[in-house]
Amino acid sequence: MKRMLKGFTLIEIMIVVAIIAILAAVAIPNFVKYRNESQRASCISNMKQLQTAGEQWLMSHPGTTAPTTADLCGSTLYIKKTPVCPKSSAAYTISLANDAIGVTCANAGEPDLHVLPESVATGN
Repeated sequence: MKRMLKGFTLIEIMIVVAIIAILAAVAIPNFVKYRNESQRASCISNMKQLQTAGEQWLMSHPGTTAPTTADLCGSTLYIKKTPVCPKSSAAYTISLANDAIGVTCANAGEPDLHVLPESVATGN
């Protein structure tokens, strides 16, 4: 009587590995793309919060220079926790020009552009 061996053949295992490799080749670039998009959106949201807090600070302290993150962020101030860029944990730079608060990210030159939209940056 012939005894049957149970298990998978080498060809079957290689086909499964090839299918998993194809799926990974498609999924990983999309994952990276969506992660970069979400980091960019989160960074822009952080900059908008800092800009709004800076404008409120300027209304409370007229005729002064640009606020710092220490002026805006703290448990009893405008923002509880100091926001940082989610991509590199870099701090934001706050500036004052023409009575308008400007906030820039250290990753502004990156391909995914961590910059405020023009309508938000100019207050229009």
